[in-house]
Amino acid sequence: MMFEHETVLQKEAVNGLNIKPDGIYVDCTVGGGGHSINIVKQLDENGLLIAFDQDQNALETSRKRLKAYEKNILFIHKNFRYLERELHERHISSVDGVLFDLGVSSPQFDQAERGFSYRFDAKLDMRMNQEQELSAYDIVNTWPYEKLVHIFYDYGEERFSKQVAREIERRRSIKPIETTFQLVEIIKEAIPAPARRKGGHPAKRIFQALRIAVNDELKAFRDALHQAARIVGIKGRIAVITFHSLEDRLCKQAFRKWSRPKETPRHLPVLPEGFEAPFRLITRKPITPTEDEVKRNKRARSAILRIVEKKHPWSDDFIYEEGWRK
Repeated sequence: MMFEHETVLQKEAVNGLNIKPDGIYVDCTVGGGGHSINIVKQLDENGLLIAFDQDQNALETSRKRLKAYEKNILFIHKNFRYLERELHERHISSVDGVLFDLGVSSPQFDQAERGFSYRFDAKLDMRMNQEQELSAYDIVNTWPYEKLVHIFYDYGEERFSKQVAREIERRRSIKPIETTFQLVEIIKEAIPAPARRKGGHPAKRIFQALRIAVNDELKAFRDALHQAARIVGIKGRIAVITFHSLEDRLCKQAFRKWSRPKETPRHLPVLPEGFEAPFRLITRKPITPTEDEVKRNKRARSAILRIVEKKHPWSDDFIYEEGWRK
């Protein structure tokens, strides 16, 4: 099955990387290859694009789309949380830019059998990497009440997390919850009618929470973001496109910390070496899609692009610990 996906903020993200023809760049989420093709077109015979994706279907589609540039591309079928390890295994210690395009691609939502969407009836799945064992079915049917409440509240920001978790616990004690539509019915039963009529589909937040938990998305992103900070070279850039508030909060607050010097004793005339902020913000205000892009692609409406540039060597003192939490 082809992986047809309209790339969001394509020109803005690639232009933000400030491509050098002989540089080394990483696309952490190659998807259908939309950003990658615009990067690799700017490379000469010495340039290299390293394309990660944990979805085998996406990777095969991008291989075909980018076949004309295959001499300049290294494809890696891995989650981007293994970014640093995979590059070191290939003796690559520094790169000139890293791009993250987060969220679920259109084909993953639109292929009913993947079990990502509350719009289609399918077996509960939601695995981006279909080789992994943990699925939404496992979480819904085996995780204890307390863990369900935690992911629904933290990852989905669902006000009725306890009610939904309790109803899941009750229903699965009778028989396993196997499909997306069964879960949608349970969510509707658990959420009061007045709340169901507000803010879109009542299952939206729970499905988001399950997808994030199945794929460990926020922890994977946080880990990979810090790996990118270590491996990108001086004057190299990191560009991140996010699609929901949890990802954007993590990115924004990490970038903010990276762009501020370490605290020093007062009245020092000069900032000591090693106290400088390792990065500077390229986008003080995030870049968002134009009205025309949103008209062409409704899924672009929540996209936010942030970019930083490395100015000084990285120090682990700048690791951002809070992540997505408020």
